[in-house]
Amino acid sequence: MMGVGTYGYTAPATSKSGGGAAGYDVPEGVEIRGRFDEEFVKILTKEALEFVAELQREFRNRIKYALECRKEAKRRYNEGAVPGFDPATKFIRETNWVCAPVPPAVADRRVEITGPVERKMIINALNSGAKVFMADFEDALSPTWENLMRGQVNLKDAVDGSITFHDKARNRVYKLNDKNTAKLFVRPRGWHLPEAHILIDGEPATGCLVDFGLYFFHNYAAFRQTQGAGFGPFFYLPKMENSREAKIWNCVFERAEKKAGIERGSIRATVLIETLPAVFQMDEILHELRDHSVGLNCGRWDYIFSYIKTFQGHPDRLLPDRFLVGMTQHFMRNYSDLLIRTCHRRGVHAMGGMAAQIPIRDDPAANEAALDLVRKDKLREVKAGHDGTWAAHPGLIPACMEVFTNNMGSNTPNQIQSMRREDASSITEEDLLERPRGVRTLEGLRLNTRVGIQYLAAWLTGTGSVPLYNLMEDAATAEISRVQNWQWIKYGVELDGDGLGVRVGNELFGRVVEEEMQRIEREVGKEKFKKGMYKEACKLFTRQCTAQTLDDFLTLDAYNHIVMHHPRGSSRL
Repeated sequence: MMGVGTYGYTAPATSKSGGGAAGYDVPEGVEIRGRFDEEFVKILTKEALEFVAELQREFRNRIKYALECRKEAKRRYNEGAVPGFDPATKFIRETNWVCAPVPPAVADRRVEITGPVERKMIINALNSGAKVFMADFEDALSPTWENLMRGQVNLKDAVDGSITFHDKARNRVYKLNDKNTAKLFVRPRGWHLPEAHILIDGEPATGCLVDFGLYFFHNYAAFRQTQGAGFGPFFYLPKMENSREAKIWNCVFERAEKKAGIERGSIRATVLIETLPAVFQMDEILHELRDHSVGLNCGRWDYIFSYIKTFQGHPDRLLPDRFLVGMTQHFMRNYSDLLIRTCHRRGVHAMGGMAAQIPIRDDPAANEAALDLVRKDKLREVKAGHDGTWAAHPGLIPACMEVFTNNMGSNTPNQIQSMRREDASSITEEDLLERPRGVRTLEGLRLNTRVGIQYLAAWLTGTGSVPLYNLMEDAATAEISRVQNWQWIKYGVELDGDGLGVRVGNELFGRVVEEEMQRIEREVGKEKFKKGMYKEACKLFTRQCTAQTLDDFLTLDAYNHIVMHHPRGSSRL
């Protein structure tokens, strides 16, 4: 007997008694269906699982309602409505209030590095010279059971300072520096993603509550002592669409603080503004989290993905090639400016976007050109008033740090007081929704297809942060590639940048997929292509791009392919 889960994937039916893969001691109503591992036992303790179960039972109905509200909003947008500022919360936007003061430990966040919760990555990122490392359970991680649980082990070791990694291929041991390591933030998954390996009362757990709950339970005490100077832990919160969802997180934080016996407001979080509806709710999101907020971040790649998804029923809002949709586009620049003004008015950080470039070691000229692009992007951010920025690779940290320090000064931790951006108070709904300008080309379709398939092939084999064509790609890039292809196919767009007047349809797309698969095989080599999951990724990506109805998230569909259940009583593998 099978049942369709709340989150849109098929989950096996199960009893409601406690149980799990052999060896885990679980509380009543909790079942572990992931593989047993001695290392995971120290994470999946009975007490920690009881805490996760408490969170799940207290908040699951509110989460389900929030996800239903997303569906209702999508229906309205598909029928012609557009997002906008909510008249009912005008008083929140117009009255004067501020969030709790920023903790001194994270006052200076001028450069942050991001990456998955892999052991070597964590050490290198904490040692990188960045002010903050955002350890990612979300877009940069393929959420296999192994990745998630080893990630929890790795973070626990990082917080207590014992983390090391022996690279046998290089015969090198990695460990943390004695001082000046980055402050640790953790990004759990979004509300929409399940954790199918942990069942609570017969239902898959909510992924973000598993990520948050296990990490908080095991690390809050050590973190507050070693990193937070009495505050923490610190988090990044992804994919929210409105203040209702922010309120749930605030209640989760209060519940955790009460459970741990620590002061209200100890936990702090930065919210990624990476959905189009959320840009109209920034004040409201901060207001809900005002005791727990340390700012907002421009999650610009997911924001572009959300723009296409929100307007999937609007044939008059077709995007140009994705590389033309940068921060100089009117709607993107206004999104950034309004975020800065909102954050600084409320006394918290306004964080800039990702520099996804990676060093090009075999071509110094190309490497310098890439670094020049990074410097220009960061100069735009710091001059606009951002308090910090993101980088995907340790090799970019010095360049980003130099730009921010040269413009902010070494002794000024942020620009919260000095760059108020009152000029952004006149930004309108129309400014935030303006159609992006640019051309659409066959090469844009090809690049979307090539990148989307290669990223998905890596994700299916357990890698969520993938270097492709000198950029570090994560799920957000694959999502843009998918939804843009879908949009172009659905509306038969003309590729007006090629001068040929060709329209995109299933036939052209099918030919592009075939040719790009041949190119991928040439680029990666026959052996790697044969051993990898490129054909499976191609099938999944093609189905998503040509579907009649656009799926909300590529990773929800793909998640079915990486769930590996180990039933009760299975052997210890």
